Amino acid sequence: MADLLKGAAVAAALNEKMSAKVAALVEKGVAPTLAILRVGAREDDLSYERGAVKRCETVGVSVKSVVLPADVGQDELQAAIVALNNDASVHGVLMFRPLPKHLDEELACRTLLPAKDVDGITSGSLAGVFSGSGEGYPPCTAQAAMEILEHYGYDLKGKRAVVVGRSLVVGKPVGIMLMGKHATVTTCHTRTVDMPSITREADLLVVAAGVASAVTKEYLSPGQVVIDVGINVNAEGKLVGDVNFDDADSIVSAITPVPGGVGTVTTSVLVSHVVDAAEKTLK
Repeated sequence: MADLLKGAAVAAALNEKMSAKVAALVEKGVAPTLAILRVGAREDDLSYERGAVKRCETVGVSVKSVVLPADVGQDELQAAIVALNNDASVHGVLMFRPLPKHLDEELACRTLLPAKDVDGITSGSLAGVFSGSGEGYPPCTAQAAMEILEHYGYDLKGKRAVVVGRSLVVGKPVGIMLMGKHATVTTCHTRTVDMPSITREADLLVVAAGVASAVTKEYLSPGQVVIDVGINVNAEGKLVGDVNFDDADSIVSAITPVPGGVGTVTTSVLVSHVVDAAEKTLK
């Protein structure tokens, strides 16, 4: 039976650290504030927003909501982003995506300042991740995976890591972050030939394929650590990851559960980015 790398303990440790930092900032006259920019009322956006607001309240971070109608024009959206860029009381901006199809999402992302992009959606933030410059912030889900590995004391130096998935949200940034910890990284994707032969060689397997239970026993080998980033609803209406948990549980040494794994840590990472951005204003 595999050890479960549960996210709750990781989130709790991050929250404790953030609470202390927020208290120190408030003493210096800085109130860390997250602005949530939402267009329309998609249920998945609303669900994540509720979780983010709750996590902010837990550590003392203020929240400012900017809600625009689903049929908002591009000019009004751009004006809202510029206003948040220029608002010194706002330290981080969470802009929900995807935007409605009539809007130019790429333009909206380019308009947001990397310094306030606490969810890693701008090209400036991604450039910071890839270059190691420290500009902007990595996508929260990718960093949540890294936080779990750090919390549970997994030393990445010299390890063979395989990432399944090459999205800008998880696959590519997490690969770069793993290399930053001195792992040797291979990325697999939909065009990879004989993927199981590659994933079986991994010490660490990070799966962000976006397909329910896609990684089965033939992809796995004993002793592996598996970070399952996927969140899917199967035919029975149950939340499952990208890894077949029953197969993995009998083979690998440790795995993040779904639910209760990476997703549990993501909002805490978001809040930590807001606090970090607020600290930078003092420098």
